[in-house]
Amino acid sequence: MTSQRTRARMIERLRTQGIVDEVVLAGMNAVPRHIFVEEILASRAYDDVALPINFGQTISSPYIVARMSELLRASSRLGKVLEIGSGCGYQTAVLAQFAHEVYSIERIGPLLTRTRTRLRELRLHNVRLKHSDGLLGLPEAASFDGIILTAAIAHVPPPLLEQLAIGGRMVFPKGSQDQYLCVIDRNPQGYTETILDEVRFVPMLPGILKG
Repeated sequence: MTSQRTRARMIERLRTQGIVDEVVLAGMNAVPRHIFVEEILASRAYDDVALPINFGQTISSPYIVARMSELLRASSRLGKVLEIGSGCGYQTAVLAQFAHEVYSIERIGPLLTRTRTRLRELRLHNVRLKHSDGLLGLPEAASFDGIILTAAIAHVPPPLLEQLAIGGRMVFPKGSQDQYLCVIDRNPQGYTETILDEVRFVPMLPGILKG
């Protein structure tokens, strides 16, 4: 269940689900998803389902990861990307396949420790992880060509909007009970928001947890 053949079947399924960005598909094909889930769930790693990863968090389904990555990339080269919510690190690793630099913030200390170990094993030298409150963004590394949030928010915090480069794009799940995938594009005149698919994510929380 963890073979390259299994991963290839996941990629073919994503194509049938409407994912057309071959750069994103190649990135997902390069990342062994099973190492990011608990060992007991490894046999389900390539199924199209979200799975628990402890600390009340989940790893999004392959389709959601592909969909959000495709929206963020928008068929163009990505320079610097900010991810809010490292989680288990799977989305981070996928982004690292086609973005020049990936900065990722996680508020849960023990979860970030595990993620750091996994990403180190993959030798991803273009990823920078930080234990911080993701709602504050990362002003010291701004501005970002792309910002992706892996948990749902009701309103986008002003610091994240400010840290999005002109010409940049933010992809995130919006809402509490009813949630929708949203895209915000920044242009010289301001911001444009587009509401897309209905989704289900855990809520984004403020602050940090050390242990």
